[in-house]
Amino acid sequence: MRRREFITLIGGAAAAWPLAAGAQQSTIPVIGFLNADSPQGYGRQLSAFLKGLGESGYVDGRNVAIEYRWAENRLDRLPAMAADLVHRQVTVIAANSQATEAAKAATTTIPIIFTTGADPVQIGFVASLNRPGGNLTGVTSLDAELGRKRLELLHELLPKARIIAALINPTFPGSDILSSDLQAAASTLGLQLHILYARTERDIDTAFATLLQLRADAFVIGNDPFFNSRSDQLAVLALRHAVPTIYQFREFAVAGGLMSYGTSITDVYRVAGVYAGRILGGEKPVDLPVERLTKVELILNLKTAKQLGLEVPMSVLMRVNEVIE
Repeated sequence: MRRREFITLIGGAAAAWPLAAGAQQSTIPVIGFLNADSPQGYGRQLSAFLKGLGESGYVDGRNVAIEYRWAENRLDRLPAMAADLVHRQVTVIAANSQATEAAKAATTTIPIIFTTGADPVQIGFVASLNRPGGNLTGVTSLDAELGRKRLELLHELLPKARIIAALINPTFPGSDILSSDLQAAASTLGLQLHILYARTERDIDTAFATLLQLRADAFVIGNDPFFNSRSDQLAVLALRHAVPTIYQFREFAVAGGLMSYGTSITDVYRVAGVYAGRILGGEKPVDLPVERLTKVELILNLKTAKQLGLEVPMSVLMRVNEVIE
């Protein structure tokens, strides 16, 4: 997304805030968009969400208003933000993983549409995917389950590698499960895995510096909304430190990262927008099964591979869905 387009999108989002306040006194429904991150870096996700709303017949500022709440990565702000949206009696709340926990604690009646890469059953969002129960439903890419596969892909690309590092946000729901899965996979492959943690931009810089101390041969980045909005930063740092790195979304490979393996972040938010529209149309969360996105793609940045001096084996090339040159 170009800078001008992003500014236009965010400007439109900001303009919707005062509209939403007046919407409480009219018949226009209001969506509370609750997010643990900041709007910077979320342009693609927001565009996809609005597209999904449009597919359901709703256009922001015309027949629906959106109140945005960004915690700016300060998770302690989320409970108050969620409570405020409940107080304003929004029609539905759309929330990412960390924000969902705050929204869930704030209301048992207002429908909540979540987006998460974790298993929503394991982390307690819903009773089951087919029968969510309660006032929550949403979209999961189950990207946490793909952490093991990403590690295997790195091992296949770098068969002589022995020391691998993984970056995980400890505040992400399901981070403990992801860590355990990666450790189990590393043990099976005969790899030494070091878990590094990051919840701020400074932590990310520190993690990459630690890679040098560990003499890590490769890097796996765990799924997390905080990381999703910093794909460019992560890709630049990975290339600067000359460490082969894999992440979940295509945006990382496009920005110069070596590989990505996972679902589409824009698909996740588009479906969330569709679900929000269906709720606005009168459907109930209990009747909407959690949408599980199962299409995964392997993206390889061949230019980056060459810069890192890597020879990509045919076994990996044959499975690549897209090569970036």
